[in-house]
Parts: sequence; structure tokens; C-alpha cells
Amino acid sequence: MHIRDIFTRDRTTFSFEFFPPKTDGESEQLFQTIAELEPLQPSFVSVTYGAGGSTRQRTHDLVVRISETTGCVPIPHLTCVCHSQEEIQNILERYAEHGIANILALGGDPPKQMANYDRSQDAFPYAADLVRFIRKFNESGLHPDPRGFGIGVAGFPEGHPATQNRLKEMDYLKAKVEAGADYIVTQLFFDNRDFYDFRERCELVGIRVPIIAGIMPVTSEKGLKRMAELALGARFPARLLRAIARCDGDEEYVKRVGIQWATEQCRDLLDNQVNGIHFYTLNRSTATREIYASLGVKDSRMLRR
Repeated sequence: MHIRDIFTRDRTTFSFEFFPPKTDGESEQLFQTIAELEPLQPSFVSVTYGAGGSTRQRTHDLVVRISETTGCVPIPHLTCVCHSQEEIQNILERYAEHGIANILALGGDPPKQMANYDRSQDAFPYAADLVRFIRKFNESGLHPDPRGFGIGVAGFPEGHPATQNRLKEMDYLKAKVEAGADYIVTQLFFDNRDFYDFRERCELVGIRVPIIAGIMPVTSEKGLKRMAELALGARFPARLLRAIARCDGDEEYVKRVGIQWATEQCRDLLDNQVNGIHFYTLNRSTATREIYASLGVKDSRMLRR
């Protein structure tokens, strides 16, 4: 289903993110997670893409398997880094052949072992360039849907770690939208005020596409530290850190605090007419299912009204 149709159907979208498994065992575990989450009726699910395309084949295989064996609408991530125009063309053609309707276009990062990688070698220096190329592909008629791929891009409520100038950051985001993006999904955040401020700044520069809020529950102190490493610039409110500190290292209580915090974020976002909520699941279902239960709903259809 094309993302435009999803936004027409759902007043508020609810979606989950997965990453490609590395082994057969992890693959079966992931599909158990998907089986547990599918009854929640997500609007779509997204599948990440490793740095520099390192999980290219696994991402493709997972997306196709989700499309063919579940009722979920998969949206694969696609990044600019370490790719030629021909490689991106081939990837788009393969997804089009399998009827995949949407792409999340990202700038991406080089693999860790390529810390000094020269980005000037890439066919697409910025995500906006990738969006333009996908739009050009859409016009070629190679996709079974005459509209081609629906396109999503990333937004950063707390600021992009590589862009210190927040005014230019919004210019770059607007460039992605003007290049043809249909919607924005944000990086994770823990203070809704950051999201609301971001949403207002989008309005001020003339960005009118739907903005989906990215939520990742804290489920362990180790996970919190990992988030700080992966989401550079992520701001952890003192109230959240104080609540976690009161757990005194008890991981079960840390998980309860994290899920409660994320639940209240979702409740507040819903009260403030968010276009959608995107759960970063880390390939686990428990936290997301408990958030739904705490919101008092059985599935996303009850939250879309």
C-alpha cells in the first residue's frame, strides 16, 4: 500500500521498525516478534539498512519475506553512502518487481571500518539527491503503481548531529521535502517539547507533509547508554534519568520506568494531534505491546480514530 493511501486511511499512523537478522536463529526470533506485533495492526513496518549498505541483501530478503508472508506493509530504508547510481537503480528495480510500494531515503553513515571514507565518491552526496533520483525512477514507469514509490525522509527534533546551524538544518529538511518526500519520520526523542518545537519550525519554513514521531522505550541501563552512542546529541531529561537512578540497577524496574515514560509520551502526542508514532522496537515486542496495553487499546485501529 502506498504511503499516501495509508495517510488517507489512517488519521494517525502507528508503525514499527526492525533491523535485518544476522543468523537463521535471529531470523526466526524476529518473525516470532513480528507474529506477536502483527495483531496490533500497524500502518506499516520499516526495515533498516546497514551502514554503507552492509545489510543490503538481508534488508531486501527481510522486506520481501514480510511482504509475502505477513499482512504488514514493509518500508525498506535506503541510504546514499557507498553507493553508485547503478546500484541504487538496481535496488529500486528489485523492490518494484516485488511490489514494494515505499522507500525511506536516508543519508546514512559509512561503516565503522571506513571512518575516513571519501563521500565525494558517492553518486548521491545528500538524502535530497537520493529523493530526486527515486522521483525520477517513479517517472520511468518501472513501478507497477503509476505513482511509483512513496518516499519518506528523516527529521531530527533535537538537531542533526552533523549540522550545528539549526536554521540550515531546516533548509536541508525542506530541500528533501521539495525534492519529493511524502512524509518525515523523526529520530527518537524523550521530551515531547522538542518534537512540538520541531513541528512548529517545519510549519514556519513551509513544510506541510505529515511528520511521524519516533519513540524508543528505555528497557535497560545498557540500552540507555547504547542509545546515547547511536543517537548522537540525544537529550535525556533529568526526570527520566532520576527515575532510572531510583531503580538502583534493578533492570526490571528500569524497564518499567522506560515503558511508562514512553507510554506517557505517546498519550501526550495523541492528545496533540500527532500524524503518527513510529516505535523503534530493537526486534523485540514486549515494550511495544505493553505500551498499547497501558494506552488501553488492543490494536492500532482503536488509536486511529
